[in-house]
Amino acid sequence: MRVIFMGTPEFAVPCLDHLILNEYQVVAVYTQPDKPMGRGRSLTYSPVKKAAITWRLPVVQPVSLRRAEAVDQMTSFQPDIIVVAAFGQIVPQAVLEIPKYGCINIHPSLLPRFRGASPVAAAILAGDDFTGVSIMVIDTGLDTGPVLTKAQISISALDTTGSLTAKLSQVAARVLQEVLPCWIRGELAHQPQNEAEATYCSPITKEEGEIDWYLPAIDIWRQVRSFHPWPGGYTRWLGRQLKIIEAVPLPQERKVDPGQVVALAPVRGGEEAAFGISTGDGMLGVLKVQIEGKRAISSAEFLRGQRQFIGAILPLN
Repeated sequence: MRVIFMGTPEFAVPCLDHLILNEYQVVAVYTQPDKPMGRGRSLTYSPVKKAAITWRLPVVQPVSLRRAEAVDQMTSFQPDIIVVAAFGQIVPQAVLEIPKYGCINIHPSLLPRFRGASPVAAAILAGDDFTGVSIMVIDTGLDTGPVLTKAQISISALDTTGSLTAKLSQVAARVLQEVLPCWIRGELAHQPQNEAEATYCSPITKEEGEIDWYLPAIDIWRQVRSFHPWPGGYTRWLGRQLKIIEAVPLPQERKVDPGQVVALAPVRGGEEAAFGISTGDGMLGVLKVQIEGKRAISSAEFLRGQRQFIGAILPLN
């Protein structure tokens, strides 16, 4: 079975590993072009490219799949099936027609909920109790193809986009292992998605991470978790960005203006929120922060070096 695998972020790596360990013939790995990163702007490989190099697989990094030469090159690999996991480009019809068994996509949501680019963050931000992985047959729409199977997992109060994506990547690899041979043998019926239930999520922008202290504490808490590790839930203090790395929503015992920093009484057992920030409804207890240019530290350690922080009024956005 000749397979082309297409993926870019860490989420896709366990699925690629599964294909190789289960002796599928991965004839090429497609991933996004290298990107400049860091202060030196040096070109950085995607996690999938790193994995492909480790496995000594051919790597292809097209700028666009719509170009005739890209389609011709893919055809030359003679794939029986194309497996896609967070590749980052829409797969055009000319590519969909290449493999005998079509193209299947592994999407980290319970479709048709949260089609699009940021489904894991969207599920946390919406306050969903569950999310999951859907495996679907790709058509020319945005995550609109018929679904082969779904697997559901719960979202814990401690989950961030980073931790939940890691969990979903393992679920995806397991489900792919179950589904792929059944699909190839023609044993799976696919179900069309219910368009009336479809929702969409756009790519996240850095600006979305800035906290509006007029919002309820529970919404800001979800924002902090949803936007970790990137772009982070952040505010500003003394002209520098201050990221809220970990937090917890708390009841507000007395009226305080939104954005005001207050000291919190020590709590026995567990991790301590040394200070809270008043919101439009409730208090955001802060466990860990990161001031621009420094490492992430506990809120207690931050206060030891920034005693004037208590009583500060943060920008309300």
